Amino acid sequence: MHELSIATAIVERAAETARRHGAACVRAVRLRVGEMAGVVPDALLFSFEVAREGTVLDTARLVVEEVPARAHCAACAADFAVGSPPFLWCPRCDRPAESLLSGRELEITGIELEEAGA
Repeated sequence: MHELSIATAIVERAAETARRHGAACVRAVRLRVGEMAGVVPDALLFSFEVAREGTVLDTARLVVEEVPARAHCAACAADFAVGSPPFLWCPRCDRPAESLLSGRELEITGIELEEAGA
């Protein structure tokens, strides 16, 4: 389950951010996860619960924004949903998509801190 290693990395990054800013704890971490990132959001949420124990994220929430996979067809300029399992053929002109516009994201977009003494 690679979600545990991802969750551990998220906790480490957020804890480092809290230390740099002198925060007492982390309230929440916001994350964007693409449909094709190879991450199961429920498994990541469970893993985050385990990884955060005993850290400054002990009570933090992981807020996951799921990003749908979208592709672009250069032949007819159509953008379309890829779906799952992924189908990278244009539904308009029946040609292969040349680029993936979204769906591979795995990024921290925000870390909510609580000030020391608050």
